Amino acid sequence: MGEEKWCVVTGGRGFAARHLVLMLIRHEICHVRIDDLGPTIKLEPHEEKACEGAEVVFHMAAPDSSINNNKLHYSVNVQGTENIIDACVELKVKRLIYTSSPSVVFDGVTGIIDGDESLPYPAKHNDSYSATKAEGEALVLKSNGTKGLLTCCIRPSSIFGPGDRLLVPSLVAAARAGKSKFIIGDGNNVYDFTYVENVAHAHVCAERALASGAAAAEKAAGNVMFLCFSIFCNFGKSQILVTIQNLTRTWVSVACRPSIPASVMMPIAHLVELTYKLLAPYGMKVPQLTPSRIRLLFRSRTFSSSKASDRLGYSPIVTLQIFPTLLGIVAFQVPVISLTVNQLILKVILEYCLAIPCLS
Repeated sequence: MGEEKWCVVTGGRGFAARHLVLMLIRHEICHVRIDDLGPTIKLEPHEEKACEGAEVVFHMAAPDSSINNNKLHYSVNVQGTENIIDACVELKVKRLIYTSSPSVVFDGVTGIIDGDESLPYPAKHNDSYSATKAEGEALVLKSNGTKGLLTCCIRPSSIFGPGDRLLVPSLVAAARAGKSKFIIGDGNNVYDFTYVENVAHAHVCAERALASGAAAAEKAAGNVMFLCFSIFCNFGKSQILVTIQNLTRTWVSVACRPSIPASVMMPIAHLVELTYKLLAPYGMKVPQLTPSRIRLLFRSRTFSSSKASDRLGYSPIVTLQIFPTLLGIVAFQVPVISLTVNQLILKVILEYCLAIPCLS
């Protein structure tokens, strides 16, 4: 490893953070200190010391985005981020890399196709997690250049891969529980996902770019970068989007499940949310059917990673290959991982995302 180099990973026990920690150690990029803040927003003296002598902090700590708790989201995403920035400045950390979210530019009203970093923050976000994540991101960008601190932000789309306990498991659980009996909206929306190893690699690329000095650091510092690799995506020059509805139309041998207009589901979701606010003190569990989730289900959200490639020198280490056919029926794209994982992802996509019966 040469000269001893230390870094700090906040939220180090989290899904993507664990993969980053393993990558940093496996490739001997730097010695790692893990700072798992839990629900606290205040850095205790021993936690502040974790940043002492560190060259870079990867701020990946974040609360569960599916829990609509504004107080929790604000305390972690905004106040917690402020504390990290203050510690970095005080202890003369050279680089701060913040894990943000594409949701910071999503209002739940207007879909996004091939969005880039020129998209502004909306006047009103889809939920409290997105709003507070945007505030945290803005703080990190504003701190760039403060007493020599260089910062940048990465916005990975929905993350999946080995060790995922949220995204794919929730899709599988919903399918098994029979909650994917219909499509919300017309099924023509598209959505981006990101493989977890690519997320970790992008953070390493960001650190290298900021550490390189001169023009490369200048290109990366004070910037945000989207990160994705599409599962439902366009195919080359034709720019034809592979959508849920297009796929189900081609699956002529299987009856499609009905679609329900979002305008029908939204009042129901608002009623469920109101009921939860009234009954939560009496033990009602957090509902899955909320207005913000309904908006996520029927709006498109795809982004371009070209800026990450240009500014960070990023290219995915787990790539996409186009399958000539999906079970002999339709062209599709899946990650080159292992056959078992591919099969799992395809089953989940077919059962939940496509909302058609899963084939064994």
